[in-house]
Amino acid sequence: MDLGLGGRGYLLTGASRGLGFAAARALVDDGARVVVSSSSADKVADAAEKLGGAPAAYGVLGDLAAPEAVPALVDEARERLDRLDGALISVGGPRPGTVFQTTADDWRDAYESVVLGPLELVRALVPHLGEGAAIGFVLSTSVRQPIGELAISNALRPGLAMTAKALADELGPRGIRVFGLLPGTIATDRITEIEAASGDPAAARAATEAAIPLRRVGQPEEFGRVAAFLLSPAASYVSGTMVAVDGGRLRSP
Repeated sequence: MDLGLGGRGYLLTGASRGLGFAAARALVDDGARVVVSSSSADKVADAAEKLGGAPAAYGVLGDLAAPEAVPALVDEARERLDRLDGALISVGGPRPGTVFQTTADDWRDAYESVVLGPLELVRALVPHLGEGAAIGFVLSTSVRQPIGELAISNALRPGLAMTAKALADELGPRGIRVFGLLPGTIATDRITEIEAASGDPAAARAATEAAIPLRRVGQPEEFGRVAAFLLSPAASYVSGTMVAVDGGRLRSP
């Protein structure tokens, strides 16, 4: 299938590694051009080089936890790509812990980065997007069911999902689509770190896979292909929905 991505330009945040980088890889492989951003200049430069460098990929420093820097990030993406056809918005996960293990400051900081940062990016992006553009939010399966030890994510991700739904209503008449992605357990560096912290990585992986109907964790490229499809013109009638990429683990439809 031709996704129609040739020549199109996308901004991806939190994309120096992991799921964002996998999505950037899939977009570039199908002919799109990308700006990848994160809070580390060295990491985004390295990511852009791995993606083939200019003119297919550029690395730009950008931290959504600093809303005042967001307009400059959008301006630089427009300058590098000459056009913007959409964005994939991803931010780091909030501090883990239960309700009683996390502080009020933890919650405030997470709200700034998980909710307000992405919304500032949308506000800066939308004036430059035309009909056929798409905005995707990388969320979590906590949108539909809580995850143990992730109280802050369990609270904030569902709220951002509903905000994405509201944005789909607001931007739909302009031909701009909005959607969310709900990744399950994907074999990223972050998952490897969590498994290592358990003290028995093999047992942790086995326990995780036993709870997934496909009996395995996902690969980053599997997530990346779904993200690229949803951002592409091939998904032109998909908007306002949350798409799980979780091997069937979610118990909700």
